[in-house]
Amino acid sequence: MMIFDSIAFSSPWLLLGLIALPILWWLLRAVPPAARQESFPGVKILLGLEDREKTPDKTPLWLLILRVLAVAAAIFAFALPVLNPLVRNLTGGPLLVVMDGGWASATDWNQRQKWAESVMTDAARVGRPVAFQSLGALQRGQISFQDARDGIERVAVMTPAPFAPDRARLLEVLPEGEFETLWLHDGIAQDVDAELIDALTSRGSVTMVSTGIGTRALTSVRLQEGDIRLDVARVGDVPDLVSVHAIGPDPSGIERVLARADGVFDEGAATAEINLDLPLELRNRISRFEVSQGKTAGGVQLASDDLKRRKVAILASASDGEGEQLTSDLHFLRKALIPTAELIEAPLADIMLTSPEMIVMADVGNVAPGEEDALIEWVEDGGLLLRFAGPRLAQLSNRQSDVADPLLPVTLRAGGRSVGGAMSWGAPKQLRPFDEDSPFFGLELPQEVDVSTQVMAEPGPELQSRGMAAREDGTPLVTGASLGEGRVILFHVTANAEWSSLPLSGLFVQMLERLALLSGTSVSDAEALDGQQWTAMQVLNGFGRLVEAEGLAGVAGDVLSGSVRDAFSPPGLYASGDRRAAINLLSAESELAAMSAPAGVVWENLDVSEERPLKSWLLLLAITLFCIDVIATLFVSGRMRNAVAAGLVVCTLPLAPMQAEAQESDIDAILNGTNNTVLAYVETGDARLDETSRAGLSGLSRVLSLRTAIEPVEPVAINLETDELAIYPFLYWPMSEQQDVPSDEAYARLNGFLRSGGMILFDTRDAQLSGGAGFGTPNGRVLQKLTAKLDIPPLSPVPPDHVLTRTFYLLQSFPGRWNGRSIWVEAVPEVDLVEGMPFRNLNDGVTPIVIGGNDWAAAWAIDDQQRYLFPVGRGSSGERQREMAFRFGVNLIMHVMTGNYKSDQVHVPALLERLGQ
Repeated sequence: MMIFDSIAFSSPWLLLGLIALPILWWLLRAVPPAARQESFPGVKILLGLEDREKTPDKTPLWLLILRVLAVAAAIFAFALPVLNPLVRNLTGGPLLVVMDGGWASATDWNQRQKWAESVMTDAARVGRPVAFQSLGALQRGQISFQDARDGIERVAVMTPAPFAPDRARLLEVLPEGEFETLWLHDGIAQDVDAELIDALTSRGSVTMVSTGIGTRALTSVRLQEGDIRLDVARVGDVPDLVSVHAIGPDPSGIERVLARADGVFDEGAATAEINLDLPLELRNRISRFEVSQGKTAGGVQLASDDLKRRKVAILASASDGEGEQLTSDLHFLRKALIPTAELIEAPLADIMLTSPEMIVMADVGNVAPGEEDALIEWVEDGGLLLRFAGPRLAQLSNRQSDVADPLLPVTLRAGGRSVGGAMSWGAPKQLRPFDEDSPFFGLELPQEVDVSTQVMAEPGPELQSRGMAAREDGTPLVTGASLGEGRVILFHVTANAEWSSLPLSGLFVQMLERLALLSGTSVSDAEALDGQQWTAMQVLNGFGRLVEAEGLAGVAGDVLSGSVRDAFSPPGLYASGDRRAAINLLSAESELAAMSAPAGVVWENLDVSEERPLKSWLLLLAITLFCIDVIATLFVSGRMRNAVAAGLVVCTLPLAPMQAEAQESDIDAILNGTNNTVLAYVETGDARLDETSRAGLSGLSRVLSLRTAIEPVEPVAINLETDELAIYPFLYWPMSEQQDVPSDEAYARLNGFLRSGGMILFDTRDAQLSGGAGFGTPNGRVLQKLTAKLDIPPLSPVPPDHVLTRTFYLLQSFPGRWNGRSIWVEAVPEVDLVEGMPFRNLNDGVTPIVIGGNDWAAAWAIDDQQRYLFPVGRGSSGERQREMAFRFGVNLIMHVMTGNYKSDQVHVPALLERLGQ
């Protein structure tokens, strides 16, 4: 490749053709030859006459220049010029191309791919062996040098990894021998960098390339003084202003940006702190935070339960009396819980109506039988009941009973234990360090905490396993036990300072915070991950988007609790039983430092200007100049006197590529429809509705590809006035009041489509208003208007044994986003049921029309990350409804493609077995 500043020639030897331009100049000057002069006396009688038609004796200068320019443009075009070439100075020998390929590379991933493709394209042109390695997806085994074209194919399908590049692994697989290294790094330093660079420079020259684009990352999200504090780090040259979005579902379940906070980096500072003050309800809906500039996995923090304020109900044996606020059972509970929880104080019956996540009972003895049953049911459904001892509970323990109290984790011994009593200590006892399996493990024990009185647990084999905290002598201070899906926990001391000094300490606040986290299914403490196997539900990709986890094995809790993320434990949402954990890429301890230029390494900044081939433009210029030359030659020779006609010909030349492009587009659409299965939808003029139709058919196409032998390609939009319909088997037509009535020509094509075996699904999208096809609604009236000129057969509600109910799945209902009562199809003749048949033979073909109002496209709709765009129903019943919507779509397309196939007698035994008959 020959390079001149910002222009390069891929085939520079063709420029030798420019040497022929002087010869061409001489030839054009010599042809036609000059006239020979002869003396003839009789010519005197012609003197004074003027010939109106003059033929030049040589080529005009302007035409000569035109022809030379046309030939020069053609020569330059075939020399393959490139504007803004991305690769320079590649010599011979093996070449190792390294891309970091981690999360920090996602900011400018397209430029990085183009750089790698350009490097290996040039290497392939000169036959240079290349080893390409992305440190975000290192292959096993030693690195080997291969044909550069293999690396080009790998680059085209690569995506950035959601973790840091594994440079230490590259150090292990480097080949021996000499080779040149080109390393496109992400600008973030690692401890192994110096050792890796030494290993590379010992094998040959090393060139490190930087795109010059820095990155931002969210390193910490925490709750402090009631506000959310976000720590943002930056590496490289990025603006001082930074914005962070809080994202979560709105009340209808659609994910949106719930809040935005802006921050500013101080001059030269690497970190900035952003404060976000949100109402409780809004904060509890946040699912993640992300930096708005530059989408990367490092710029995302998945929200944990640490940020949420739970509903905690407090119930005491008596209300605060006058002058007793500072000594009551509720005072210390309020002070400890208000910063992190929404407190509810009411009678137990009213508390149950608020659906709290935790109920705290301070010295409550007896619970009314009806309320006790409701409380037990609430705990069994997953609630957390936290009880504190006191005189009333101690009095209850003195009553002997053969039946264990389900609202206590242990059986209490009659009488308590106190300093100076019958069962007494010589002095108040302090706490024993918490065991590893205790939820309080890791909390620091203050020396001033002691216990003077407590209720005692009856000894038994299960007592040790239920202990969560104990005194120095092993006496349980906090016990807990499971009850159904929930838990019951008992503090064997009072919630005030009457029996112990625990409520006066900071440990009391920390213990209540740990217990509040147990009231949900989310795990935010790293230590709580250990000892369990976790399965990824959704993981972050390199661009910071949650995608479904596919093919990932279970991960041990101690791996997730570590700070290193890799391909086996990427950041994302994990589950273990009914527990959930949000695992983020970066934490407050993460250190991000810029990579400095090492000695002995060539350091280059990548010009990110887009590489532009100029061949097509120069060829177009050459052809245009040659066309002008033809017209000019005819004009000069007198064979084309009409200058206007010449002008029109020249003016139409630029339009030819546009017309060819339009014709090529039509041909591509026809080839796509005839060579593939394509689902189509009618453009309504409503941009939002058309996008829903496209996303819905994309979701249905994906399900068809996964579950059936039909593999549709991307759906297409149909303009009824211009597009050909015969190449498509299925047409989805949602109703919109903005849509105009088609022309007669469009109706003719539609009727031909229906007669040739095509199907149209008319969707009024209003079953929530009408319960059916919606013929009396505004969209129903639009349907009647649009179908007035269609050749539609008689219709009837779909019968229970219609072939549409069994083409793939056995169905009796056809829900979409809404669950209307019926859909309408072509009316079937009256046919009696044959004995032994589970259904009548109703259909001899495909119903050309299906009409309903369940808004199927919204139920099928997915975005580019395979996430559903619209909510369907509520909870698990909504997921079931969405699944049935997909099954209806599968049956519909299978009906279009196979007709009455499932009415054949051969299927009767299998259908009878599936029907349970």
